[in-house]
Formats: sequence, C-alpha cells, structure tokens
Amino acid sequence: MIPRNEYLNQLIKWKEEKVIKVVTGIRRCGKSTLLSLFQEHLKDNGINKDQIIAINFEDLAYENLLDYKNLYQYIVDRLCKDKWTYIFLDEIQNVKEFQKAVDSLYIKDNVDIYITGSNACMLSGELATLLSGRYIEISMLPFSFKEYLSCTNKNKEDAFIDYMNNGGFPFCASQSDKTKINQYLEGIYNTVIVKDIELRQNKKNDNKLVDIALVKTISKYLADVIGNQVTVKKITNYLISNSRKVSDHTVSDYIMALLETFMFYPVERYDMQGKEVLKTNKKYYIVDTGLRNTLVSKKSLDLGFVLENIVFLELKRRGYQVYVGKSYNKEIDFIADRNGKIEYFQISVDLKDEDTFNREISAFDKIKDNYQKTILTLDKYSVGNYNGVLVVNVIDWLLDDK
Repeated sequence: MIPRNEYLNQLIKWKEEKVIKVVTGIRRCGKSTLLSLFQEHLKDNGINKDQIIAINFEDLAYENLLDYKNLYQYIVDRLCKDKWTYIFLDEIQNVKEFQKAVDSLYIKDNVDIYITGSNACMLSGELATLLSGRYIEISMLPFSFKEYLSCTNKNKEDAFIDYMNNGGFPFCASQSDKTKINQYLEGIYNTVIVKDIELRQNKKNDNKLVDIALVKTISKYLADVIGNQVTVKKITNYLISNSRKVSDHTVSDYIMALLETFMFYPVERYDMQGKEVLKTNKKYYIVDTGLRNTLVSKKSLDLGFVLENIVFLELKRRGYQVYVGKSYNKEIDFIADRNGKIEYFQISVDLKDEDTFNREISAFDKIKDNYQKTILTLDKYSVGNYNGVLVVNVIDWLLDDK
C-alpha cells in the first residue's frame, strides 16, 4: 500500500479539530485506502480499536444503515465515554439525507468525523446549509507521477511514458497487463456515468431520466479537446451537427454533472490587462490521462495537451488555484496562485526548434512583474535560465519535492 502522505498529513493535522473532514474525489482514486491508512496511524499512536467506527456504504453488510436514522443510532450505541471516538463514513452519498445524522453526531463531545464521497453534490444544498463553517474539504486525485514511480522498477523516463498512457489510478500503477488496465478504467468510467450521475439527478428531484448516451458523448468530446477553449454553444452545435437534438441548457447541466463526479476540472481564463476572470471559453482537463485514453481513439497528435493536463493536475495537487492567462494577443498556459504567490507556466513537448522556443518564451514578454516564469518541457537539452525564464524538464519538475 503506497502511503499517500500529502493527504494523510492533512488528516493528521486536522485530527480532533471540531470540523468534519470531507475527502472528495473520483471513484477508485484511493479515498478508502486513505481512511484505512489514517486508522492504522491512530492505532500506532495509542488509539484503541473500540474507539474507531468505520463504515463503507458500498458494503452490503451495512445496507440497513443506508437509512440515516439507523445510521445515527448504530453510531451512538458505539460511542466511547470520556474518550475520543473516530467515525469514518466511506461513500456517504449513498445514504439518503445523511447530513441529518452527520450534523447530530457533530454536536456531540469527543466525536471526530471523517467522510468520503465521489460526488460534489454531497457538498451542496442542505449539507452545505447545515454544516456551513463546520467542515473542511480535502480534494483527492489519483497518483502523482512521484507516487506512480515508487510503484515501478523502471527508470523515470520509461515510467513517465506508462504514466501518460495508463494514468495514475492505484490499480493501474501495479499492473502491466494493458487489457486489464483498459477494462478497469472502462469500469470506472461506466460506474461514474451511470451511478454517480443518476444519483445526482435523483438528489435534484426533477424526475428526469438521464440520457446516458448523451452524457457519454459529451464526456468523450471533453476528453478529446482537453486544453482547448470550449463553450456550451460549441458542444451543442457539435451534437446537432451529429443529428442530436439538444438544448444549451441540457448540455450545460450534463457538463456540471461530469464536473461534480470529479471526472473533469474547469479552468477559467484570466485577462491580465483587465485584471478579471473571463466567464467564457473555459478549458477542461480530465482527472486522469489513462481514463482519457479509454475514451479517445486518436492519441498520437496531442501529446502537448496530455502533458498540459498532467501539469495542471500536479499544480492542483500542490495547492494552487489555476487559471489560463490572456496577455494581449498571447496565451499563458497556466497562471498558478498559491496564497498570493504567483507563478507562470508554459508547456511545450520539445524546444529544440528555434521557432518553437521563441514562441514559447515570447508569451512572457508583456508580463512586467517579477513572479517566476517557467517553461516545462520533455526536452532535456534546452534546460537553463534565459533572462529569468526557467526552462525545466517536466519529469524532474514532477519529482521535485519543493
């Protein structure tokens, strides 16, 4: 079991604080394993087994606890007197009105609550109202390249090729059988599309049937155009041109559903002259490049976008707020802001061609501040400092602890 230290340390930091710890992320990214790792940490540090209550709501053994009243009573009957009880509720979104049980447990003394969920809708509506100011969210992603590399015996270059192709889901990191990997990723995809999106629609109580075929078409379209500017209207027109009668409203709703399952992440554009976030032409990145490769047939012509996707996810892991930059007639691939510290990034597969090098470095010409400007590339031979612009090998950057 690979220790997910960046996430585990967050749970340790928040231990016994009077907030509910909510771990979110796409299915099979490692949330359940993280809870198990933290439970082992508790036991290793003197916490007795009877102080830990752990329930996975995808286990039929706990089917009777899918009723929030039964869940509440089950836990209350097992609370420890005069010492802390640590409660772990895995895939809590399966419990209808779970927020009522969680809120009632929260107000009790010496109760430390940890919950996971695979759908962002669990943090909307009534839960957000009931628990406003009472929870912190830890957003979890599949393996980083550094975590992935620790699972292999390959050198970093060969491992990175596998990482781009297979992605970072923990199961895939331990597999060499490409057929198994593809079947596993296809299973995740179908579960997310069918189970999580139908769950979202049920929570909305609009009694509308989900058009699964349409959701799949939209998801494959977004996977195909990662790193490109996208509008709802553009997707609608694409669907209509392929003989699908659909409205902008429906397309927008299904995109939101895909975002809420953590399959895709939106990135807004930031106008550096006007100092404002632009609401149009967002870009979307997928949670895992291996998952993308199960959805998209053409893979050889877009290495640059795949590389861009990997960098975006790593910036997100490192706690940055990420935007696409618009600087006059130039585009900055990423403006990354962490606690007011800004960095600018360009992503390029290869810089050996002089025109490519000049194009990438000129994107920074109009930026007059002193924040770090970096070009990340697979090219090993162009690394260096060019009048303050760093050119860094992307594999080394991904493995850099700093």
